[in-house]
Amino acid sequence: MLLTTERLVLRKISVDDAPFYVKLFNSEGWLKYIGDRNVHTVEEAENYIRKNYLSSYEKYGYGSFAVLNSETNEMMGACGLYKRENLEHPDVGFSFLPEYMGKGYAFEAASAILKYAREHWGITRVLGFTVDYNDRSIKLLKKLGLQQIGTYQFEDDPEELLLFSNEY
Repeated sequence: MLLTTERLVLRKISVDDAPFYVKLFNSEGWLKYIGDRNVHTVEEAENYIRKNYLSSYEKYGYGSFAVLNSETNEMMGACGLYKRENLEHPDVGFSFLPEYMGKGYAFEAASAILKYAREHWGITRVLGFTVDYNDRSIKLLKKLGLQQIGTYQFEDDPEELLLFSNEY
């Protein structure tokens, strides 16, 4: 799949993207707001991509997508829909390297993903999760049309998250 917006290209992630994902997974924002995935080498990133991203494309037809600058083709971040086994609806997620934050890229990418999801995958309800101290993500989820409907705690995560939905 390939999506384009005014400034971005969104494409499926491949194992060739592993060096970028080592950088993203160990960026300050990822570690603070998403958590340490213990991915510190290219080989670990390749395995993570196979297990979590490529398998999602195969199983659900969607997942996380690499976000690139359309002019330079430089990878900036990731955005997509994540289907959790224990939840009925997918959640929208986004993460960018620090130098690309605050420039509207996450909104542009997430808006394109949500539109594509409605039109091509028939996905009308999406969830969103974030920690209560991630003001930027809270603001973005609301801008995307989601509202907080409660809290949620994943089995393997001790931190309670804010739960958002576009149907309430």
